[in-house]
Amino acid sequence: MKINSVVRSTFLFTFLMNSIMLAGQIDTVSVLKFADPLTDNMVVQQNKAFTVWGNAGRESEVVIKADWTSPVTVKADKKGGFKGIIPVPEAKKGDFTKHRLSIISGGQTKVLNNILIGEVWICSGQSNMQFAMKEVVHAAEELKKTDHPNIRLFNTGLNFSNTPILNVSGHWQECSPETVEGFSAVGYYFGKKLYDRLKVPVGLLFTGIGASACQAYLPREVLAGDRLLDSVYLAPYLRSGKSKEKIDGGFSFEKVTRPYLLYNAMINPFKNLSIRGVIWYQGESNRKDRLPYTRAMYKMITSWREKFGQGNFPFYYVQVAPFFYDQEDPALADYAFFREQQEKISKLDHTAMVVTMDVGEAKNLHPKDKKPVGERLAGTALHKTYNDLDEPYLGPHFQHVVFEGKKAVVSFIPETILSGLTTNDGKAPKFFQLAGKDQVFYPAAAKIEGNKIIVTSKRVKSPVAVRYAFTNYPVTNLENSNGLPAVPFRSDRWDEKGNNMKD
Repeated sequence: MKINSVVRSTFLFTFLMNSIMLAGQIDTVSVLKFADPLTDNMVVQQNKAFTVWGNAGRESEVVIKADWTSPVTVKADKKGGFKGIIPVPEAKKGDFTKHRLSIISGGQTKVLNNILIGEVWICSGQSNMQFAMKEVVHAAEELKKTDHPNIRLFNTGLNFSNTPILNVSGHWQECSPETVEGFSAVGYYFGKKLYDRLKVPVGLLFTGIGASACQAYLPREVLAGDRLLDSVYLAPYLRSGKSKEKIDGGFSFEKVTRPYLLYNAMINPFKNLSIRGVIWYQGESNRKDRLPYTRAMYKMITSWREKFGQGNFPFYYVQVAPFFYDQEDPALADYAFFREQQEKISKLDHTAMVVTMDVGEAKNLHPKDKKPVGERLAGTALHKTYNDLDEPYLGPHFQHVVFEGKKAVVSFIPETILSGLTTNDGKAPKFFQLAGKDQVFYPAAAKIEGNKIIVTSKRVKSPVAVRYAFTNYPVTNLENSNGLPAVPFRSDRWDEKGNNMKD
């Protein structure tokens, strides 16, 4: 009996030790993985240091091997996280070579296949950026033309988090009619034009959600560190019962406007990813804001640049399109004042705004013609990021006005006119207004004379202010010879009063 007890004790001890050793082996081996944004079929940003990160055994050595450079060995931290940096060569036009990337640790190897080297852009914002290819005008015909295996797509799954996280759902796929039908139409058309012009692979990563507000994409500490943003967005939320709720991944129109939750779950996971820049289409959910929105966007852009640690990368954004918000009153101008605030964002370095006043639909918040929007963003990138100075990207932009008796003579910045002013329908320019000292705006007639617009109104004998497309839902026709629409403007600096225009 005594011997059997000893045997049993020895057996139990051996079993426990083997279990502990096996658990240790599992800990150091089976956890080897790439970070979620790094998957088969991805595009690696060309001509920039590329961070490879993920998880391995605690404090284990990890060898990073790419078939375009020498191996790099790094050591995982005490929690198993590792990060290594490898160089990436410049992409050559027409070179669509498929590459491999491996990580090796603890006797295991993980491999990413079918990788391309090219240009990577993040596409973010709310519903007009999320608006899918299957929903665009002539979708069936457009989808037939989307078989482009050297364009790669990453569609991020919706999630929310109270704290910054690194895990995210989604994977890279080759662009095809099947994979792109649910992908951002603006993103696709942007990427397709870059692909056609640059002749290199293009990776497009969508991370956003419809109805989302700007403050949702800002880090909490950034909101807290700005008195205005704290008082408008953060503090009211933290005082509310909503901030005490358990956060899950489910969608609600209210939840996508809460501060910092989307940043934590849908931007932070990509902060180590090498990118060229960001395109952004958002603002509808913040349309009642003015200065707070401009400030929030400034802070969002600068904080993303800081978190990503890749310098002042380009950030190109879309001005919201005309929409009546169920108020059929051509005199209303609150949305115009919001667009004006959006334009101010472009004062920040390496940003630019794309105008959509001519391709909107006055009674559709989600205009279906997304091709011009994506291609205008691409034109902006080609000119400003890729130094193709022959690529036009600016529409007519107001310079100054001279009042001569009953008429206003409007001039535009010369380089935005290109070879001339015109209209897209052959008719006179629409949606000009004039006001006298009484600050009451009336519809005005406009005509093109050379590179200027002459504006008159029988109801304004001595005009002192002119406005163009400065109401809620004007779908415009004024453009330059390259088909780029004029930017809405006003010459006055009067306080917002709901617009006093009379019929």
